[in-house]
Amino acid sequence: QVDLVESGGGLVQAGASRRLSCVASGHTNSIYYAGWFRQVPGKARELVATISWINPHRYYAEFVQGRFTIARDNEQNTLDLQMDGLKPDDTAVYYCAVGVRPTTTYRSGKDDYDYWGQGTQVTVSS
Repeated sequence: QVDLVESGGGLVQAGASRRLSCVASGHTNSIYYAGWFRQVPGKARELVATISWINPHRYYAEFVQGRFTIARDNEQNTLDLQMDGLKPDDTAVYYCAVGVRPTTTYRSGKDDYDYWGQGTQVTVSS
């Protein structure tokens, strides 16, 4: 069991930056990959960025490339998402997730993830 708690959401203006953080606890030594997803009402949850827990491999959705940065700290068991150049279309509930299925890289499908945080709302005003 891995528990995840996100923080950092809030209301920001377009063009601003925001940093989301996620702290993992429990069986953290079982984590192989982690990611940030987001969801708006009426739409499916979508991948924002994902990172391997054991090597530098990472992947970004096209709509955040060049604006968002995913990073992890294995010693602190934290996963961060630095969001720069925020747009109103980035408004969503953001979820932290981790996967415990052995792999040497990241995973991009939401069904690949085993544990999820409760989500944190990010609202970008125009």
